[in-house]
Amino acid sequence: MSEALKILQKYWKHQAFRPLQEEIIEAVMSGQDTFALLPTGGGKSVCFQVPALLQEGICLVLSPLVALMKDQVANLNTLNIKAMALTGGIKSDQMTTLLDNCKFGNYKFLYLSPERLQSDWILERLKNLPINLIAIDEAHCVSQWGHDFRPAYLKIAVLKTHFPKTPFLALTASATPRAKAAIMEELGLENPRVFQQSFYRANLAYMVFEVEDKLFKIEQILKKNPEPSIIYVRNRKSCVSIATQLQAAGFKATYYHGGLDANEKEKNMALWIQDKAQVIVATNAFGMGIDKANVKTVIHVQLPENLENYYQEAGRAGRNEQKAFAVLLTSPGDSAQAENQFLHVLSDKKFLNTLYKKLCNHLQIAYGEGIQEQFAFNLNQFCTKYGFPLLKTYAAFQFLDRQGILTLSQEFSQKISLQFLISSKELLRYTSLNPNDAEIIYSLLRTYPGIYEVPTVCNLQFIAKKTNRPENQILALLHKLKEKEIVSYNAKNKDSLLTFNEIREDERTISKVAKRLENQNQLKHLQFKAVIQYVTQNTSCKSNFILEYFGEKTPSDCGICSYCIAKKQPKLHPELLSKKIITLLKSTDLNSREIQSKTNCSTNDTIFAIQNLLHEQKIHLTPNNKYTLKI
Repeated sequence: MSEALKILQKYWKHQAFRPLQEEIIEAVMSGQDTFALLPTGGGKSVCFQVPALLQEGICLVLSPLVALMKDQVANLNTLNIKAMALTGGIKSDQMTTLLDNCKFGNYKFLYLSPERLQSDWILERLKNLPINLIAIDEAHCVSQWGHDFRPAYLKIAVLKTHFPKTPFLALTASATPRAKAAIMEELGLENPRVFQQSFYRANLAYMVFEVEDKLFKIEQILKKNPEPSIIYVRNRKSCVSIATQLQAAGFKATYYHGGLDANEKEKNMALWIQDKAQVIVATNAFGMGIDKANVKTVIHVQLPENLENYYQEAGRAGRNEQKAFAVLLTSPGDSAQAENQFLHVLSDKKFLNTLYKKLCNHLQIAYGEGIQEQFAFNLNQFCTKYGFPLLKTYAAFQFLDRQGILTLSQEFSQKISLQFLISSKELLRYTSLNPNDAEIIYSLLRTYPGIYEVPTVCNLQFIAKKTNRPENQILALLHKLKEKEIVSYNAKNKDSLLTFNEIREDERTISKVAKRLENQNQLKHLQFKAVIQYVTQNTSCKSNFILEYFGEKTPSDCGICSYCIAKKQPKLHPELLSKKIITLLKSTDLNSREIQSKTNCSTNDTIFAIQNLLHEQKIHLTPNNKYTLKI
């Protein structure tokens, strides 16, 4: 048995590697630069975690996804593997201490966002670490032709000069041929070994349905396939609304979006992971690091922004290799609505200049100042004050964030203000009678010495870490102490935190990224065009369409997508279908769903036949939305 397999079995309890994992590990272990394109569910993290554990030293992991970094660090620590992540909000002095710990504390993994490489002093500190492997996750971010370009990724290549003998491992789940070539060039990979798993998923049926009533279709799908499901929607309101309607219809459903606090996210996720809820309705905030093997169905209720994201989200179905379904539901107005959402919100240089100046004035940042300053920021208030359209403004902020000009982080955490009201003697008596509460109370007192004198802002996450207790347990205790009048306690939700990464230079700031803005807008138009083609074309296999988008060709159709199934179904001649509908309506009035069900024809064919019969005035629609024969 290889040493790599022993590590896999010891820590991750898998008995064998997934396709290409072992080959990638061997390439990295031989010191070669490596590019790995493993679609969703291919097990990218194992490709750098196993070789890192087989060698002395530290694996540096560069990733743009804070949530994923935290998740992987937590999982590694659970396995007694020392790992840390230097995410946003950590001050320079804390960063120095953490990097010292990393050097002398026998750590195996250091997770870092590429933006950190823009600080020369961090680069200097990294040079002193025994780095044995540099893993670049979400490597498509380095390419302007990738679907999530981040200029900070262009800085990664500088590590080649500092670590010339350390292998680079570039990992991504989706990249077109153009993006793939750009990744290897921009990262400076030297004679890289290239591993690419096929995008083909033999067990995944891609289905596109045009329907009048999406909720009804969802209910039909969930009844037919009662296994775990994910429903993706575009906004938080739809998230809660659809989950509520499914609950009312008798389904066990929960929801997940970026606006929930950490406790709600954890609770709702657990319901679904533990199969206590059949379906989780989610925005695209859901999915990073999720590896639930028995997901039967992934349903998209609205059109996706691009096929890269759609492929990753749809690919969360069927990881147990059982047949699964990736369903996209459309209605006639969806195309125009999606175009309005994805394309009409794109900024031009003029809008970006105006927005940036107004933002700096709003926050009272003088010209030539502002770098590393942080501000509590409310997007709705800002848009109302200056008359900016909300969606377009948010998209502009996302662009400025990705360009590294500023960082807009959604906090949604609770800001706790706390003061103890009883004497230390009474508090000592309370803790002796309630020993389970003592550790948290003493930790608060030690961390915030002035908490007796004045209301004090407390960091709940820090106390949770110190006491090794979950945040919800600490919150529950604070509520209890407040009810007993032991403390005064206030909690206020923050909106978001805005950090300026550069000094204010107005037009000069925006001019530096104007070409990238132009390239991004061009790419987004091309990507959206591909989505519309995927949905509307009815002349080829859906699976093959996706494969060709990612540069693959297959000799045959998949046989299980909506196109392939429709092709197999015997088609009724329109005149025969019309006669069949008239025969059915002689017995009773029917709505369009009932007609489709009884004729066993496709939605499009049924609607076409009904429209012809209406046009010929052989049937008409009753006030209760049923069709009846004209007398």
